[in-house]
Amino acid sequence: MNRKPISFGKITLNFEKASTNEQTSSPEGFGTFGRTPIQEQREIEEIADDLENQHVQQVMGIKNFGKKAKNFDLEAMVKEAKRNAEEANKKKLEEAAKTSCEFQNDDHSDVIGPLPPSEDQEEEIGPPVPLQLSNNSDIDKSKSSINEDSYDELSGSDDEELTLEKRIPNTHEVQMQHGSKAVVALSVDPSGARLATGSIDYEVSFWDFAGMDASMRSFRTLQPCENHPIKTLQYSTTGDSILVISGSAQAKVLDRDGFEVLECVKGDQYIADMAKTKGHTASLNSGYWHPNIREEFMTCAQDGTLRLWLTDNPKQHKSVIKPRQQGGLKTNPTACAFSRDGNTVACGCYDGSIQMWDHRKNFVNTSAILRDAHQKQSEICSISYSYLGSFLASRGNDDTLKLWDLRSFKKPVHIFGGLFSRYEQTDCSFSPDDSMIFTGVSLDRGQEVGRLLFYNTKTFELVTELEVAKSHVIKAVWHAKLNQMFVGCGNGVVKCYYDQKRSLRGAKLCVVKTHRKKHSVEVVSSQQIITPHALPLFRQEKLRTSKKKMEKDRLDPLKSRRPDLPITSGQGGRVAASGSTLSSFVIRNLGLSKRVDDEQDPREAILKYAKEAEENPFWVAPAYKKTQPKPIFQNEDGGDEGPSDAKKQKTD
Repeated sequence: MNRKPISFGKITLNFEKASTNEQTSSPEGFGTFGRTPIQEQREIEEIADDLENQHVQQVMGIKNFGKKAKNFDLEAMVKEAKRNAEEANKKKLEEAAKTSCEFQNDDHSDVIGPLPPSEDQEEEIGPPVPLQLSNNSDIDKSKSSINEDSYDELSGSDDEELTLEKRIPNTHEVQMQHGSKAVVALSVDPSGARLATGSIDYEVSFWDFAGMDASMRSFRTLQPCENHPIKTLQYSTTGDSILVISGSAQAKVLDRDGFEVLECVKGDQYIADMAKTKGHTASLNSGYWHPNIREEFMTCAQDGTLRLWLTDNPKQHKSVIKPRQQGGLKTNPTACAFSRDGNTVACGCYDGSIQMWDHRKNFVNTSAILRDAHQKQSEICSISYSYLGSFLASRGNDDTLKLWDLRSFKKPVHIFGGLFSRYEQTDCSFSPDDSMIFTGVSLDRGQEVGRLLFYNTKTFELVTELEVAKSHVIKAVWHAKLNQMFVGCGNGVVKCYYDQKRSLRGAKLCVVKTHRKKHSVEVVSSQQIITPHALPLFRQEKLRTSKKKMEKDRLDPLKSRRPDLPITSGQGGRVAASGSTLSSFVIRNLGLSKRVDDEQDPREAILKYAKEAEENPFWVAPAYKKTQPKPIFQNEDGGDEGPSDAKKQKTD
């Protein structure tokens, strides 16, 4: 038998109830056997619930603890709701007709209050919503719908009404002078605070919009790669570093202020397999930062390879990609780029092909390849992905700009021809809303003004031509955050275009600032303290002019540092003061009291002391006076005063 489970606390109560029921219903015998009727069982449960609630109220002081939800009479509630809704609608209609004319029509009567449900409408389940809440919610919905319409009119409809030509921020322009050579590299950091320009004159200039004034001068200019022309500049996604691609085989990464952070290693040019070398062996062509991975960037060079690098390890590349021609020979990549999501690596090659690889896999096989994208043996200057990532634009030196749909990457969506390009760095890009594509045009024969062309990506029509300068237009960047355009020209000029109403910060910060000259402030080295009651001994001389002080200092040989007086006689510098020879100078310095004249005869000078030496000998005679024999000299007469020699020498 299937019995309904009961709790332990209800057993005694059920027995008590059962006993009372038995006493009341069946006074005689033992009562009924078998299952109790359903109605009786419900009554027993209700009585048990009442007793339990009373017990809980006595113990805890809480009533209706754990009580089940009450049952409602839906039919009566629905009827009451219909009646109340009709009355409320009548009242609201009368009030609306008196106060305003906006809600007089019967069409708006459903906005004020709920209508009674018809047969087509679904019946509401559960208790009805209170009238106040229902009326307020309906009114709020009507107000929100009105507000939404007004907001659409203010914001969305303006964008729709604006033509593509008016969306281009070209109402005002500012000119910045980089140098005299062509500006072939241009980059703006993601925040829009700084601009970096590079030229074929080997220099890179940094521009800070917050620190510049109306003179528009760069705050730093340097040559990061010595005597190599700058080809590509690009700020990282965080804006803290900038990638410099030059004509050398080594890429460099600089910080925001232009100081070198790292330099990639150069490969061994005597190794045939480019995968075995650690770096590029030929001049670089282009480079690109990864949009999601902060420390990864890509370079391509004339050695026929693309290399991925990490800033943590610039001594060796991360991976190598080798683009191939139709027959399997290598080809040089001239432009490279990452997709917006960073999952695809794309490059344009010298053989006219566009090749793509999946960044999440190994780079052995291409994920997409198009052989005849541009003319063979001509450089593909630039590859640019749209912001939504479904379209690709490629600019070539075959005077064409092609738009590709990546979902059917076989034929171009449209080809824009007649676009002459003289530089290998001429680029193309999309507008921030992907509605337009723009590129620069170099000066051809007979032309005087360089132009920047804008095309519609849907109808492929020319939107407008922007005359930039009397030179080639090479680089153009449309910054989405600033809504400003920066254009690099062939005469070393960088132009910035902006809209006074729709552009933010950037060059607008510099135009309003005026150049102020620095005033030279005279600094007093020693402060003079004036004491009027001091003694005359301690008073300082008040000199109105410094002329008298200089005259006094001139008389003092120590302060004026007077040089030695000139030599009146003699030659040979200071030696001539004591004689013309070195020996005379030495004798003079030995302390002899009497001066030796060089013009005197030395024999006469010696004989002058002969008589005095004979009378008063001092050096030799006193030492040999006692032992010196008496000298005997031979007479010249030859007399008999002495013995003569027996032997004489024979004379011939």
